[in-house]
Amino acid sequence: MVADSYDAVVVGAGGDGPVAAWKLAEVGLSVLILEAGPFHGNEKWPNPHEEPGGEASSSVEDLSGDLLDEQFTTREFEMINNLVFGPADHERGFWFRKFPGDGAILQCAGVGGTTLHYTGCHPRAYPASIDEQGHWPIDYADLIPYYKEVEAMCEVTPAPVTAKEQLFFRGAEAAGWELIEDLNVTEAGYRPQPNAIRQPDPKLHVDEGYAGDFTYPDVEGDTLALGNIAGNPHPRGAPFEEKAKRASNVSFVPPALETGNVTVRPNAFVTDVTTETALGDSPTVTGVEFRDTWSGTTETVDAEVVILAAGAIETPRLWLNSDLPANDWVGRGLTIHFGDNIMGLWDADDLTEPLGKETIDQHEGQDIAARFDYPGVGMLQTIGTAPGIGAILGFGASASGFAFQNDPAEAPWDTMGRLRGAELKRLLSDYRRMLQVLVVTDDRPHKRNGISVAPGIADEHGPIPIVNYEPSEGDRRRRDELAEIAAEILREAGASHVHRSDSPPTALHVHSTMRMGQVVDEACEAYDVDRLFVADHSALANGVGGANPTNTGQALAARTADEINKRYFQ
Repeated sequence: MVADSYDAVVVGAGGDGPVAAWKLAEVGLSVLILEAGPFHGNEKWPNPHEEPGGEASSSVEDLSGDLLDEQFTTREFEMINNLVFGPADHERGFWFRKFPGDGAILQCAGVGGTTLHYTGCHPRAYPASIDEQGHWPIDYADLIPYYKEVEAMCEVTPAPVTAKEQLFFRGAEAAGWELIEDLNVTEAGYRPQPNAIRQPDPKLHVDEGYAGDFTYPDVEGDTLALGNIAGNPHPRGAPFEEKAKRASNVSFVPPALETGNVTVRPNAFVTDVTTETALGDSPTVTGVEFRDTWSGTTETVDAEVVILAAGAIETPRLWLNSDLPANDWVGRGLTIHFGDNIMGLWDADDLTEPLGKETIDQHEGQDIAARFDYPGVGMLQTIGTAPGIGAILGFGASASGFAFQNDPAEAPWDTMGRLRGAELKRLLSDYRRMLQVLVVTDDRPHKRNGISVAPGIADEHGPIPIVNYEPSEGDRRRRDELAEIAAEILREAGASHVHRSDSPPTALHVHSTMRMGQVVDEACEAYDVDRLFVADHSALANGVGGANPTNTGQALAARTADEINKRYFQ
């Protein structure tokens, strides 16, 4: 049951909200987490997309690995439909967000949020992005103890190397780059991806010749079966807390529930932040109003503090729809890591010497297990995808139109743009000799980019978020530089054909719309509303240099919880 009041209400059970909830519950505070999406793998909701199920969960005993196995499959389209941002009852359609051009927003609803389909990548921010870009009111050193705490909880380790990583490292070394061995990256170079995925069972090493089942308890830890983008909670048969990928529903929700101080209420969309204002004072938060996404009924709950953790799109939307005080930076400064995709293709004979076989087999190993860091510019990372997602990312959309419209004579790639017909079939027929590299740019916060709402364009939860994003010339220049480095690495690794997608802006990583230093202070408390905090990627002051943001978002959420305790409960 949901009580009438709590010490803290957390709005959103995505990547960061459960971290703040766990930290506050550890010091004895009562915490309610309100999540708009469903709760998978919980006995209270055995059929989370077919019926309303229970009301709330407060016990770790409710968690079930068997239910996770039933509710998640490796069928990509089915799981994307189940996880993409929308109500548990998908018969009602997704929750609409307006995004410019041909791009898209990739975010999930449900306990675990977008970490349900992320690939476990958990690098730290580049120190220079915090200490030298001038956006942050805190120092990189302030985050280090929280990085260590989060990395221990998520069991972050260097990703195992399979053929695709071996090939990428070979190309990077041949191009003159150095291997990076420090977690705090200050120079350009390459390294295995720090991933929040348990190490593979030793018996799966290629030299062991394992031929048994890939289910628990025969195999523990990572099974090296591609599928994290589809949310695959491997190994099958493992208890809830023993799943290899440490998404927030696995790494932080169980210990939060174990405190006995946390209640999770899924299917609850928060529509209003309530405040009271004494004469002459700033508003003080008093609680929230939320709507049950199955029944449509609304409820209110009181709290000493409210923590917004609904993500970099929904958090500013909630602020704007709650009629909270005007702040020119609410919703502004959006960064998305302005990405691109570079594809390398090999002839069979060119793979025999470096790999000892004629195929790369990108479907083997972890989804993203090798990276190239370039502080001040961004990063590259290999991606192992199934053919469908790979075709969409690499060949299905382009800001440059179709490939036949572009002349790459002066470029380091052979083709650029969208492919179709016989050429697309020819390249995809060599899927097993293909390696994809994702370009992730250190795009900077600009006030013109962000989230707004407009009266009259609404769904059942109020005016919808309208997203605007236009990269600057500097953002485009940094992306082009990274694309050229990716092409060089692929060439040095022996690729016979290099293709650049020139992808349209797509929001894979979304941050900095409620920025520290502009909307919230150094403790992530709102300047304009007392006792209202932000603990999600929207509070990041910039795009952390292009590094995957989950580790930094969680570290900052852990720090915010400590600051809340110091300010209001100690």
